[in-house]
Amino acid sequence: MLKPRLIEEKMLILLRQGKVSKWFAGIGQEAISVGVTSALHKEEYILPMHRNLGVFTTREIPLSRLFSQWQGKANGFTNGRDRSFHFGTQEYNIVGMISHLGPQFGVADGIALASKLQDKKQVTAVFTGEGGTSEGDIHEALNVASVWQLPVLFCIENNGYGLSTPTSEQYNCEHLADRAKGYGMESHIIDGNNILEVYNLLTELAESVRQNPRPIFLEFKTFRMRGHEEASGTKYVPKELMDEWAKKDPLENFKTYLLGEAILTETIDSIFRTEIKQEIDENLAIASNEEAIVPNLDNELSDVYRDYNYQEVKSFSETEELRLIDAISNGLRQSMERHDDLVIMGQDIAEYGGVFKITDGFVEQFGKDRVRNTPICESAIVETAMGLSIAGIKSIVELQFADFVSSGFNPIVNYLAKSHYRWNQKADIVLRMPCGAGVAAGPFHSQTNEAWFTKTPGLKVVYPAFPYDAKGLLATAINDPNPVLFFEHKAMYRSIRQEVPKDYYTLPLGKASLLKEGEVITIISYGAAVHWVLNTLDKHPNISADVIDLRSLQPLDTETIFKSVKKTGRVIILQEDSLFGGIASDISALIMEECFQYLDAPVKRVASLETPIPFINQLEEQYLSKGRFEDELLTLLDY
Repeated sequence: MLKPRLIEEKMLILLRQGKVSKWFAGIGQEAISVGVTSALHKEEYILPMHRNLGVFTTREIPLSRLFSQWQGKANGFTNGRDRSFHFGTQEYNIVGMISHLGPQFGVADGIALASKLQDKKQVTAVFTGEGGTSEGDIHEALNVASVWQLPVLFCIENNGYGLSTPTSEQYNCEHLADRAKGYGMESHIIDGNNILEVYNLLTELAESVRQNPRPIFLEFKTFRMRGHEEASGTKYVPKELMDEWAKKDPLENFKTYLLGEAILTETIDSIFRTEIKQEIDENLAIASNEEAIVPNLDNELSDVYRDYNYQEVKSFSETEELRLIDAISNGLRQSMERHDDLVIMGQDIAEYGGVFKITDGFVEQFGKDRVRNTPICESAIVETAMGLSIAGIKSIVELQFADFVSSGFNPIVNYLAKSHYRWNQKADIVLRMPCGAGVAAGPFHSQTNEAWFTKTPGLKVVYPAFPYDAKGLLATAINDPNPVLFFEHKAMYRSIRQEVPKDYYTLPLGKASLLKEGEVITIISYGAAVHWVLNTLDKHPNISADVIDLRSLQPLDTETIFKSVKKTGRVIILQEDSLFGGIASDISALIMEECFQYLDAPVKRVASLETPIPFINQLEEQYLSKGRFEDELLTLLDY
């Protein structure tokens, strides 16, 4: 406990000197971090917050690396890309926080699930403060952990204030631990300032959970003796409360106890302090003498995604006519056979087979451990998938409808998308997204919301239009160690058929398909809209057009697009999504920037109306771009 205390005291000096940018003090809370970490085995994962310096020091991370991290230098853990404790390290089995507090609990669920699936008999510990428990992600993760009986120690540091908000304005129960009863979960209230109580109980509980996997809710009563971060101060805290908790200082009280037991002497204590201060100064010198990071554009761009060496697998087997839904189901099944630890999670996907029956029969073949029904909680399940990836297990999450992804938006765009860039941690996850209109399902079951994600660096977005493509691209998406959103147009599930190889095969992401070749116009589309294009051209056989099915939106095959536009001089882009902010707008801008001198007419975008998607058929038909494409195509040809 002395080591993190002395480091923090040094950091406060450096903060005033302008040598570190921000500091979130954990002074007075060291017993929790040190006690919990000491009770775990080094191979067991801990997910701390920014007030848990004791986790990092107890895991014996070299101080020079911590100091480099806080100064934004290369010897840290994020290459200057994220600050303070916003990092993870597989070397020390620590997974740091993101500023959105809630996802930590769901990620801990995933790591614990991996432990349970692999029978490792390990426990995972995760931290948050009492303020963080108000977030919905926390509730979802606690519920999942209880339903699945995951070996997680949920450590809540109740330190009195969420920034300036007191507990009386944060929750309305006597103890946060009281909530555990509603989850059917064991709970304990612990004096978080008593290192012996923390360590002894946590040691006992951790061993119990290793033998009998289950989640435990731990409320540590403690107090934050400094501001949320130093700039915010503590003026909002009554002085008498500060004085009361100052008497409960875990470090000073334990020192007094050890002196009384003749275990520690003032001389030994003085030696400890001298040695630790010397270690701090020596490691600070190392970090301070380290060269500042020099921006390198190639490095920044290349680290957004995990390197993936695509392996083409060709199929020479017989083909069979499959509907889109059958091709996807077949591809999933073959990938489950190929990756023997691949896990699929989603609502109603097990015995019921999913609302579209894509996973029908999977439980019988692969078992319920790998084909997992989930509660209705998109955020926690996406986070669980992230935890599985951290523990080395691939997973697929079926969003029952793509519309529902909004309930899991935060972990996708802030956790999955940024983890590799931040600390070299892959997010080996495929999110399956049944999407699209044309089935009279109304505003909340009909969206095609790919544009929410194509603008987020770190995510890949795939949107096939044919059964053959869907099967091969899905196989590659599963093999790819990066997070992939795989859009499946549900109106095409049972309406589009094609000859598809029976065996496993792959197709590359980022490579468009040239469906037709012509000379006078380039037509670019993807998803169901590709079929609207082909149906329109069937009515006008004299139109000589290149038809490009993008297949993959991120990465985007700009080479094929530009080559075609330079040849034809005219281009029209058709999407099912509404116009503003859609992928057609970016493609149009790219063409204007790269091919302007080759154009004989303005680039034309055709999209659905700028309204929510209506339910009744006649309104839905009016909404969709399908009905306007033919006129716009002919007008552009006449330009």
